[in-house]
Amino acid sequence: MSEILLDTDKLEALSGKVVTDITGAIGVLLSYIGDQSGVYRALEAHGPCTASQLANTTGLNERYLQEFLSSNAGSGYITYDGQANEFSITPEQAAVFVKEGDPTCVQGFIQAVVSQYATHNTALEVFKTGRGRPWSEHHICCFCGTDRVFGPQYEENLINSWIPSLDGIQAKLEHGCKIVDVACGHGSSTILMAENFPNSTIHGFDSHEPSIEVAREKAKGAKLSNIEFFTNTAKEIPNNGYNFACIFDALHDMGDPVGAAKHINDILVEDGTLMLVEPMAADTLEENLDNPLSALFYGFSTLVCIPCSKAQEVGLGLGAQAGQARLTKVLNQAGFTQVQRTAETHTNMILEVCV
Repeated sequence: MSEILLDTDKLEALSGKVVTDITGAIGVLLSYIGDQSGVYRALEAHGPCTASQLANTTGLNERYLQEFLSSNAGSGYITYDGQANEFSITPEQAAVFVKEGDPTCVQGFIQAVVSQYATHNTALEVFKTGRGRPWSEHHICCFCGTDRVFGPQYEENLINSWIPSLDGIQAKLEHGCKIVDVACGHGSSTILMAENFPNSTIHGFDSHEPSIEVAREKAKGAKLSNIEFFTNTAKEIPNNGYNFACIFDALHDMGDPVGAAKHINDILVEDGTLMLVEPMAADTLEENLDNPLSALFYGFSTLVCIPCSKAQEVGLGLGAQAGQARLTKVLNQAGFTQVQRTAETHTNMILEVCV
């Protein structure tokens, strides 16, 4: 067998990227520790300081802090002043690591990634056997992280741009109608609509009881009277004659998305509308690879979305990068004839779906 000659430039470029990714993997775990221990918030509140000063403020071990801060400074997550031997966090760094609820904050993504490391043995077993993995088998950080990822995106866009992009829907919601939020998770989207459209009645449904319990507590804290949460799958939702249905980043997780969409079609009134929010994706792998977020979406799809779908009946496995063409085919099979994209962000596409 002839010896394979390696292109040293390509080899060094790939090795360098992998080393960078490995460094990033360590950085993700340290960032999670910094978030959960309050280090980033303390550093922002204190201002420039030494590891010793920050240890006095936080009560954390100085030696651990020194290494943690050094690694973060090496990654550019925080700033180090060598002359003063002080660490600090710039407004831009704080926007990414501290400002909870802002779309710029990545701590939700980080928490969701860490959740997969926490259950890596299960992830390996699922991958090797090909079995499904229901949402309930994931670490609690997966549920919390997912809500922290999507909640700020909904806060930023749902009321201001997504709903206004739909034909006549905002006026209906303001006047008062029945809304169903399918696979609502912790209820961030449901609560937003209840707060902004007090004349409408909003029902949130999810198959994951612990998430519904969180949603109920959040609604109770917000003192909302026009909202209720129930534990049901999408195909089990009672027919209450809904005017408007929403599915946020969840249809691709369903085992039978055609059946779920058909049931939603059945429980909508004659002129009802479905708003489908799905991860941004093109219709081919080649196109998706041009999107820097595609590797992230495909990664979560491998670990979470496809296994979740395969754990349910049918187990279609659309995946988080299904694309509008494939989603449209699913919706057409469910009896919807009109599907158009009305808005988008760098992470999501918004589809208006009607009969």
